[in-house]
Amino acid sequence: MTKHYLGADLGATKTHVLIADENGKVEGFAEGGPGNHEVVGYDGFQANLQSTFTEAIKIAGLTADDLSGSGFGVAGYDWPAEREPIMAVINTLKLSGAVELVNDTQLGLLVGSPRGWGVTVVSGTGCNCHGWDASRTRFGKVTGGGISCGEFAGASELVFMTVRMLSYAWTGRGPATALADVFMEKYGGPNLDELMQNILTGKIGLNPADARLVFQVAAQGDRVALDLIRWAGHELGELANTVIKQLHFENEDFDLVLIGSMFDGSPLLTEEMQNTVYPFAPKAQFIRADEPPVVGGLLLGMDAAGCKLEGSARLEMIKKLGSGIRSKGKA
Repeated sequence: MTKHYLGADLGATKTHVLIADENGKVEGFAEGGPGNHEVVGYDGFQANLQSTFTEAIKIAGLTADDLSGSGFGVAGYDWPAEREPIMAVINTLKLSGAVELVNDTQLGLLVGSPRGWGVTVVSGTGCNCHGWDASRTRFGKVTGGGISCGEFAGASELVFMTVRMLSYAWTGRGPATALADVFMEKYGGPNLDELMQNILTGKIGLNPADARLVFQVAAQGDRVALDLIRWAGHELGELANTVIKQLHFENEDFDLVLIGSMFDGSPLLTEEMQNTVYPFAPKAQFIRADEPPVVGGLLLGMDAAGCKLEGSARLEMIKKLGSGIRSKGKA
Protein backbone atom coordinates (compact mmCIF):
# COMPACT_ATOMS: atom_id res chain seq x y z
CA MET A 1 0.00 0.00 0.00
CA THR A 2 1.34 3.44 -0.96
CA LYS A 3 2.26 5.68 1.94
CA HIS A 4 1.42 9.38 2.04
CA TYR A 5 3.12 12.20 3.91
CA LEU A 6 2.44 15.81 4.82
CA GLY A 7 4.76 18.79 5.16
CA ALA A 8 3.75 22.20 6.48
CA ASP A 9 5.63 25.50 6.55
CA LEU A 10 3.94 28.13 8.70
CA GLY A 11 5.44 31.61 8.64
CA ALA A 12 4.61 35.19 9.49
CA THR A 13 2.93 35.87 6.13
CA LYS A 14 1.73 32.49 4.82
CA THR A 15 1.05 28.82 5.43
CA HIS A 16 2.07 26.11 2.94
CA VAL A 17 0.79 22.54 3.19
CA LEU A 18 2.19 19.83 0.89
CA ILE A 19 0.99 16.24 0.55
CA ALA A 20 2.92 13.67 -1.45
CA ASP A 21 3.38 9.92 -1.65
CA GLU A 22 6.48 7.90 -0.80
CA ASN A 23 7.67 8.13 -4.42
CA GLY A 24 7.68 11.93 -4.47
CA LYS A 25 4.44 12.41 -6.38
CA VAL A 26 2.85 15.69 -5.26
CA GLU A 27 -0.79 14.95 -4.53
CA GLY A 28 -1.92 18.18 -2.92
CA PHE A 29 -0.59 21.66 -2.23
CA ALA A 30 -2.31 24.69 -0.72
CA GLU A 31 -1.37 28.15 0.52
CA GLY A 32 -3.11 30.04 3.30
CA GLY A 33 -2.70 32.93 5.70
CA PRO A 34 -0.07 33.49 8.42
CA GLY A 35 0.78 30.62 10.74
CA ASN A 36 2.89 32.40 13.36
CA HIS A 37 1.03 32.70 16.67
CA GLU A 38 3.09 35.79 17.47
CA VAL A 39 1.47 37.50 14.47
CA VAL A 40 -2.12 36.20 14.42
CA GLY A 41 -2.53 34.58 17.84
CA TYR A 42 -3.27 30.91 18.43
CA ASP A 43 -6.83 31.24 17.12
CA GLY A 44 -5.58 32.73 13.85
CA PHE A 45 -2.84 30.12 13.65
CA GLN A 46 -5.42 27.34 14.07
CA ALA A 47 -7.87 28.83 11.57
CA ASN A 48 -5.25 29.29 8.86
CA LEU A 49 -3.70 25.87 9.41
CA GLN A 50 -7.10 24.16 9.36
CA SER A 51 -8.28 25.85 6.17
CA THR A 52 -5.00 25.25 4.32
CA PHE A 53 -4.84 21.63 5.44
CA THR A 54 -8.46 21.07 4.43
CA GLU A 55 -7.78 22.42 0.94
CA ALA A 56 -4.60 20.37 0.45
CA ILE A 57 -6.08 17.09 1.70
CA LYS A 58 -9.15 17.61 -0.51
CA ILE A 59 -6.98 18.17 -3.58
CA ALA A 60 -5.05 15.01 -2.72
CA GLY A 61 -8.26 13.02 -2.39
CA LEU A 62 -7.13 11.67 0.98
CA THR A 63 -8.10 11.92 4.65
CA ALA A 64 -6.04 12.57 7.78
CA ASP A 65 -6.07 8.81 8.45
CA ASP A 66 -4.18 8.20 5.20
CA LEU A 67 -1.07 10.11 6.33
CA SER A 68 1.81 8.03 7.67
CA GLY A 69 3.85 11.00 8.85
CA SER A 70 3.63 14.78 9.05
CA GLY A 71 6.31 17.40 9.59
CA PHE A 72 5.59 20.95 10.73
CA GLY A 73 7.96 23.92 10.62
CA VAL A 74 6.34 26.71 12.62
CA ALA A 75 7.58 30.28 12.93
CA GLY A 76 7.35 31.44 16.52
CA TYR A 77 8.28 28.03 17.92
CA ASP A 78 11.46 29.16 19.63
CA TRP A 79 11.24 27.74 23.16
CA PRO A 80 10.18 24.45 24.81
CA ALA A 81 7.30 26.20 26.59
CA GLU A 82 5.71 26.89 23.19
CA ARG A 83 5.63 23.24 22.11
CA GLU A 84 2.51 22.24 24.04
CA PRO A 85 0.18 25.02 22.78
CA ILE A 86 1.46 24.66 19.21
CA MET A 87 1.00 20.89 19.29
CA ALA A 88 -2.50 21.43 20.67
CA VAL A 89 -3.32 23.35 17.49
CA ILE A 90 -1.73 20.72 15.25
CA ASN A 91 -3.64 17.97 17.07
CA THR A 92 -6.95 19.53 16.01
CA LEU A 93 -6.18 18.13 12.53
CA LYS A 94 -6.59 14.64 14.03
CA LEU A 95 -3.61 13.18 12.19
CA SER A 96 -3.22 9.46 12.79
CA GLY A 97 0.42 9.07 11.76
CA ALA A 98 3.68 10.23 13.33
CA VAL A 99 4.05 13.99 13.81
CA GLU A 100 7.19 16.10 14.26
CA LEU A 101 7.44 19.82 15.05
CA VAL A 102 10.42 22.14 14.54
CA ASN A 103 11.01 25.85 14.10
CA ASP A 104 10.42 26.79 10.46
CA THR A 105 14.05 27.87 10.12
CA GLN A 106 15.14 24.23 10.36
CA LEU A 107 13.22 23.37 7.21
CA GLY A 108 15.85 25.30 5.28
CA LEU A 109 18.58 22.93 6.37
CA LEU A 110 16.44 19.88 5.64
CA VAL A 111 15.66 21.03 2.09
CA GLY A 112 18.83 22.95 1.23
CA SER A 113 21.76 20.96 2.57
CA PRO A 114 22.88 18.00 0.42
CA ARG A 115 24.37 16.55 3.60
CA GLY A 116 21.34 17.26 5.79
CA TRP A 117 23.33 19.15 8.42
CA GLY A 118 25.10 22.46 8.99
CA VAL A 119 23.69 25.92 9.65
CA THR A 120 20.69 27.66 8.12
CA VAL A 121 19.83 31.36 8.15
CA VAL A 122 16.38 32.63 7.28
CA SER A 123 15.73 36.22 6.26
CA GLY A 124 12.11 36.74 5.29
CA THR A 125 9.64 38.84 7.25
CA GLY A 126 11.88 38.22 10.26
CA CYS A 127 15.18 36.41 10.75
CA ASN A 128 16.48 33.37 12.58
CA CYS A 129 19.37 30.92 12.60
CA HIS A 130 19.60 27.26 13.61
CA GLY A 131 22.02 24.41 13.04
CA TRP A 132 23.08 20.91 14.00
CA ASP A 133 26.06 18.62 13.49
CA ALA A 134 26.40 15.53 11.29
CA SER A 135 25.26 13.20 14.09
CA ARG A 136 22.33 15.50 14.89
CA THR A 137 23.21 15.35 18.57
CA ARG A 138 24.55 18.91 18.94
CA PHE A 139 22.27 21.82 18.15
CA GLY A 140 22.72 25.58 17.97
CA LYS A 141 20.32 28.50 17.65
CA VAL A 142 19.79 32.17 18.32
CA THR A 143 16.84 33.40 20.37
CA GLY A 144 14.53 34.25 17.47
CA GLY A 145 13.66 37.42 19.38
CA GLY A 146 14.45 39.86 16.57
CA ILE A 147 14.97 43.53 17.37
CA SER A 148 14.44 43.20 21.13
CA CYS A 149 17.28 40.67 21.30
CA GLY A 150 19.55 42.47 18.84
CA GLU A 151 19.06 39.88 16.09
CA PHE A 152 18.89 41.23 12.54
CA ALA A 153 17.86 41.32 9.74
CA GLY A 154 14.68 40.26 8.07
CA ALA A 155 12.41 42.64 6.20
CA SER A 156 10.87 43.91 9.45
CA GLU A 157 14.24 44.90 10.85
CA LEU A 158 15.39 46.40 7.55
CA VAL A 159 12.32 48.64 7.46
CA PHE A 160 12.88 49.53 11.13
CA MET A 161 16.38 50.72 10.28
CA THR A 162 15.11 52.52 7.19
CA VAL A 163 12.85 54.66 9.39
CA ARG A 164 15.91 55.50 11.48
CA MET A 165 17.82 56.64 8.39
CA LEU A 166 14.84 58.70 7.21
CA SER A 167 14.79 60.40 10.59
CA TYR A 168 18.54 61.07 10.35
CA ALA A 169 17.99 62.63 6.92
CA TRP A 170 15.23 64.84 8.37
CA THR A 171 17.26 66.01 11.37
CA GLY A 172 20.49 66.41 9.42
CA ARG A 173 22.27 63.81 11.51
CA GLY A 174 22.70 61.71 8.37
CA PRO A 175 22.85 62.32 4.62
CA ALA A 176 19.91 62.90 2.33
CA THR A 177 18.65 59.76 0.65
CA ALA A 178 16.45 58.80 -2.29
CA LEU A 179 14.63 56.52 0.15
CA ALA A 180 12.70 59.61 1.22
CA ASP A 181 11.40 60.11 -2.33
CA VAL A 182 10.16 56.54 -2.82
CA PHE A 183 8.48 56.41 0.57
CA MET A 184 6.85 59.79 -0.01
CA GLU A 185 5.61 58.53 -3.37
CA LYS A 186 4.15 55.39 -1.85
CA TYR A 187 2.54 56.99 1.18
CA GLY A 188 1.51 60.30 -0.38
CA GLY A 189 3.58 62.76 1.65
CA PRO A 190 4.55 65.93 -0.25
CA ASN A 191 7.80 66.28 1.71
CA LEU A 192 9.95 64.55 4.30
CA ASP A 193 8.49 66.69 7.10
CA GLU A 194 5.03 65.31 6.52
CA LEU A 195 6.25 61.76 5.95
CA MET A 196 8.03 61.72 9.30
CA GLN A 197 5.06 63.33 11.02
CA ASN A 198 2.71 60.71 9.60
CA ILE A 199 5.01 57.84 10.60
CA LEU A 200 5.58 59.08 14.14
CA THR A 201 1.96 59.96 14.84
CA GLY A 202 0.80 56.58 13.56
CA LYS A 203 -1.13 57.98 10.61
CA ILE A 204 0.74 55.57 8.36
CA GLY A 205 2.50 52.35 9.20
CA LEU A 206 5.37 50.99 7.19
CA ASN A 207 5.39 47.21 6.82
CA PRO A 208 7.89 44.46 5.93
CA ALA A 209 6.82 44.52 2.28
CA ASP A 210 8.43 47.96 2.07
CA ALA A 211 11.85 46.29 2.23
CA ARG A 212 11.64 45.88 -1.56
CA LEU A 213 11.78 49.68 -1.85
CA VAL A 214 15.14 49.68 -0.07
CA PHE A 215 16.51 47.15 -2.57
CA GLN A 216 15.15 49.20 -5.47
CA VAL A 217 16.80 52.37 -4.26
CA ALA A 218 20.05 50.52 -3.52
CA ALA A 219 20.08 49.25 -7.11
CA GLN A 220 20.10 52.90 -8.23
CA GLY A 221 23.28 53.53 -6.23
CA ASP A 222 21.88 55.41 -3.24
CA ARG A 223 24.56 55.34 -0.55
CA VAL A 224 22.20 55.09 2.40
CA ALA A 225 20.21 52.24 0.87
CA LEU A 226 23.40 50.39 -0.05
CA ASP A 227 24.68 50.78 3.50
CA LEU A 228 21.41 49.38 4.83
CA ILE A 229 21.77 46.27 2.65
CA ARG A 230 25.40 45.88 3.75
CA TRP A 231 24.33 46.28 7.38
CA ALA A 232 21.65 43.60 6.97
CA GLY A 233 24.14 41.20 5.35
CA HIS A 234 26.68 41.77 8.11
CA GLU A 235 24.09 41.16 10.81
CA LEU A 236 22.92 37.95 9.15
CA GLY A 237 26.55 36.88 9.05
CA GLU A 238 26.81 37.55 12.78
CA LEU A 239 23.78 35.32 13.39
CA ALA A 240 25.50 32.55 11.43
CA ASN A 241 28.78 33.05 13.30
CA THR A 242 26.96 32.76 16.60
CA VAL A 243 25.59 29.32 15.76
CA ILE A 244 28.85 28.29 14.07
CA LYS A 245 30.61 29.06 17.36
CA GLN A 246 28.04 27.09 19.37
CA LEU A 247 28.61 24.05 17.14
CA HIS A 248 32.41 24.48 16.95
CA PHE A 249 32.27 24.63 13.16
CA GLU A 250 34.97 27.31 12.82
CA ASN A 251 37.37 24.90 11.10
CA GLU A 252 34.78 22.51 9.67
CA ASP A 253 33.56 22.06 6.10
CA PHE A 254 29.78 22.49 6.48
CA ASP A 255 26.72 23.70 4.57
CA LEU A 256 25.38 27.19 5.29
CA VAL A 257 21.89 27.31 3.79
CA LEU A 258 20.12 30.61 3.06
CA ILE A 259 16.33 30.79 2.84
CA GLY A 260 13.84 33.64 2.68
CA SER A 261 12.71 36.37 0.32
CA MET A 262 15.32 38.92 1.44
CA PHE A 263 18.02 36.94 -0.36
CA ASP A 264 16.18 37.60 -3.62
CA GLY A 265 16.56 41.35 -3.13
CA SER A 266 20.21 41.83 -4.02
CA PRO A 267 23.40 39.73 -4.27
CA LEU A 268 25.00 42.37 -2.05
CA LEU A 269 23.16 40.89 0.95
CA THR A 270 24.86 37.51 0.52
CA GLU A 271 28.20 39.07 -0.39
CA GLU A 272 28.30 41.07 2.84
CA MET A 273 27.24 37.99 4.78
CA GLN A 274 30.14 36.07 3.24
CA ASN A 275 32.52 38.91 4.15
CA THR A 276 31.44 38.41 7.76
CA VAL A 277 31.44 34.60 7.87
CA TYR A 278 34.51 33.59 5.86
CA PRO A 279 37.12 35.15 8.19
CA PHE A 280 35.50 33.21 11.05
CA ALA A 281 34.63 29.96 9.24
CA PRO A 282 36.51 29.80 5.92
CA LYS A 283 35.19 26.34 4.94
CA ALA A 284 31.53 27.30 5.08
CA GLN A 285 29.68 26.26 1.91
CA PHE A 286 27.04 28.90 1.10
CA ILE A 287 23.92 27.39 -0.49
CA ARG A 288 20.78 29.20 -1.59
CA ALA A 289 17.96 26.68 -1.15
CA ASP A 290 16.42 25.92 -4.56
CA GLU A 291 13.21 24.34 -3.34
CA PRO A 292 10.53 25.76 -1.00
CA PRO A 293 10.94 25.03 2.73
CA VAL A 294 7.67 23.06 2.84
CA VAL A 295 9.57 20.28 1.04
CA GLY A 296 11.75 20.07 4.15
CA GLY A 297 8.59 19.71 6.20
CA LEU A 298 7.55 16.67 4.19
CA LEU A 299 11.00 15.11 4.61
CA LEU A 300 10.62 15.73 8.34
CA GLY A 301 7.31 13.88 8.26
CA MET A 302 8.95 10.97 6.46
CA ASP A 303 11.72 10.90 9.05
CA ALA A 304 9.15 10.90 11.86
CA ALA A 305 7.46 7.86 10.30
CA GLY A 306 10.75 5.97 10.06
CA CYS A 307 11.29 6.54 6.34
CA LYS A 308 14.55 8.46 6.42
CA LEU A 309 16.12 9.09 3.02
CA GLU A 310 19.88 9.48 2.61
CA GLY A 311 22.28 10.51 -0.13
CA SER A 312 21.11 10.50 -3.73
CA ALA A 313 17.65 9.18 -2.81
CA ARG A 314 17.10 12.18 -0.57
CA LEU A 315 18.31 14.66 -3.19
CA GLU A 316 16.13 13.05 -5.87
CA MET A 317 13.08 13.27 -3.58
CA ILE A 318 13.74 16.98 -2.92
CA LYS A 319 13.95 17.72 -6.65
CA LYS A 320 10.82 15.70 -7.46
CA LEU A 321 8.78 17.44 -4.78
CA GLY A 322 9.96 20.90 -5.84
CA SER A 323 9.21 20.14 -9.48
CA GLY A 324 5.79 18.79 -8.55
CA ILE A 325 4.90 21.98 -6.69
CA ARG A 326 6.05 24.16 -9.59
CA SER A 327 4.06 22.09 -12.08
CA LYS A 328 0.96 23.10 -10.17
CA GLY A 329 1.93 26.75 -10.49
CA LYS A 330 2.52 27.07 -6.75
CA ALA A 331 5.25 28.35 -4.39
